[in-house]
Formats: sequence, structure tokens, C-alpha cells
Amino acid sequence: MDDLFDEAWGFDLVRSNVPLESKVVLDDITLELTKPFDFQTDGVSRFYPYLIPDGLPKRFALGVIVGGSGSGKSSLLKHFGQVSEVVWNDGSIVSNFGSPAEASEKLSAAGLMSIPDWVKPFSVLSNGQKFRANLARQLVSNTVIDEFTSVVDRNVAKAASVSLSRYVRSNELENIVLATCHRDILEFLQPDWVIDTDRGQWASGRYLQQPNLVVKVYACSNSIWSTFAEHHYLTEKINKAAHCFAAVWEGQLVGFYAVLAYPSGTVRNAYRGHRLVILPEFQGFGFGHSLAEVVAQHYVDNGKRFFAKTSHPRLGEYRDQSPLWKATSKNHKRRTDVSNKHLTRWKMNPNRWSYSHEYIGGS
Repeated sequence: MDDLFDEAWGFDLVRSNVPLESKVVLDDITLELTKPFDFQTDGVSRFYPYLIPDGLPKRFALGVIVGGSGSGKSSLLKHFGQVSEVVWNDGSIVSNFGSPAEASEKLSAAGLMSIPDWVKPFSVLSNGQKFRANLARQLVSNTVIDEFTSVVDRNVAKAASVSLSRYVRSNELENIVLATCHRDILEFLQPDWVIDTDRGQWASGRYLQQPNLVVKVYACSNSIWSTFAEHHYLTEKINKAAHCFAAVWEGQLVGFYAVLAYPSGTVRNAYRGHRLVILPEFQGFGFGHSLAEVVAQHYVDNGKRFFAKTSHPRLGEYRDQSPLWKATSKNHKRRTDVSNKHLTRWKMNPNRWSYSHEYIGGS
């Protein structure tokens, strides 16, 4: 537990003098089962919960209560408000938001970035997708979330923690409190404070170490595409002439980027993005941006120009705001130059909104 923190924990928690009590009737079965263990009881169970620390800030962005089951997390959580419960209608998940802009922004922020999944009802989503969809609905100030990341893969948990933390701070949300039994997400959340009910202590989040979010990028064969093909939102097809790159994080394959040269007679000495996919369990870390920019920088460093088009609002808006990308004359224009003949997942509106940028790199 200590290795997550750069310095020692600072403050002990204090328990209440008033216990929480529960009582059961001592029937014959209960008495018979307790006899072999020499366990005597009057049927009353008493638990002395921890009190909220006096030094805890009244205003904060993100706080976390961590500890095992039965250690008092839920008792502490009640001090911050009612636990958030999300209710879904039978329509598409995006229909549950106030506007298309809100749906796109919050679902992307929660790491649920597949547009085809946006138009599905909540009931058919996987556990990981349901977790991300619920999280998107909970991205408001004064939210209280219990059992955070308890039912999802740990890579999904870490990715969602990164995306939650970024969204909370970039949108200046306040007083969001999470309770979890998992310590592996603390460094990814970077909370303002942590209460540990197992240790009986609390500390400022500033003592947490920073997580490693650096991906390594390698040139690879297009055969690796088979791992990613089913996750591309438009098609499983890839141009055989593409230059391919793989992203690896902590020994795990997480992303794929294919790049094509512009045909002769068009833009000289230039390349463009062809297929960009981050595996679903790793969406939310920001690996897609990192992978695309590492590859783009490689071409720029070798005297080439690099362009990228997308219809995904999250990716396009990121590039609109990034100093590493420059909008082209076709940015924020309706695309009328694309045929649907290569699209196998679903058909795109031929007049759809598009983002178009050239990578210029840092100064």
C-alpha cells in the first residue's frame, strides 16, 4: 500500500463513540451453528464507524474512500450525500442525455467512444460498457458513487479513472466522492484526498505518485490488424499498402495505427491516417492521441507532411485545440468525397461533418 505514496500518511481517523447496531433473533439454527466455535452473542452486532476528519477540505474536486468490505466505507460515504443511482429509458443510451453535445462529450469522457454503441439500449451493453455509460451520466458536481470499478476489468477501471479525473478538473466539477475496495486506481484518479478505512488513516492526494501513461510505439506487420479489426467503428478492412504501427503500454498491446501515402498527383511527400483503433478496455487513457502524434512526428521528422481526417467529435475537437495540429481548408466541412462501398459496419452519411488537420508538431 505504501508504494503508491511518495511520503508517509499523515493523519489517523477517529471512530465514533456511538455504535451502529443491528439485532437478530437467536433461533435454534443460529445457536446450534455458533456452539462449536465457543462464540457467545446476544444477537446484537455493533460497529463503531469512523468520523469525517476535521481537516478534510469542504471544497474539493475529487475524493476517494478506499477499503475492504465491512470496513466502514458506506458509513462515511453517507456524510457526502445520497449515492448516485442511474435510471435508463428503453431508447438509445444517447437519448438519456439533455443534448447531442452533452451525450458526445460525456460518453467520450467516460471512455465509451464507439458511435455504434451510442445508439444501443443500455440493456444490451457489456458490463464494461454499462459501467462507462453510468459514469458518463454521473459526471456532475456533488456526485457520490459507491463500489466504483468493482465490476469491471482492471484495465477498464484504470482507464475510466484517468478519464474521470481529467474531465472533473478540466470542467471544474466539485465535491465528487468515490468509494472503492480497489487501490490500483488511486494513482490514476489523482484525488484531492484519500480516506483509507483499512488503515484507519487519511491523507492528501498530493502524496500519490504519478501514473505511467507513456506508450511505446513500434512499426509492425499489418497482420496485427486482426486483433483490432472488430473494434473499428466503420470497417474491418485495411489497405494492404498501409504502413502499420502498434502501441504497447506496460507490456500490453493497446493500439494500432495504419498510415497511407497520398497518391501521386495529389499532395507531394505526404501521408495520412488510415485506421486508428484503441482496444476498448484501454479507451480513456488518451493513448489514441499519443499514438497518432508519435507516428505523425516520425513522418514530419523525416521531411514528410502528415494529415488526418476524422468524423469523431472527441478526436476532432482535441485536434482543433491542440497546438500540434493545424486545421486544413476542409476542417468543419461536410464531406462529399467518400464512398460507402468499403464500409462494412454501418453506412455513413455522405454529407457528414468532418474534421481535417495537418500535424505540425511542437515548435
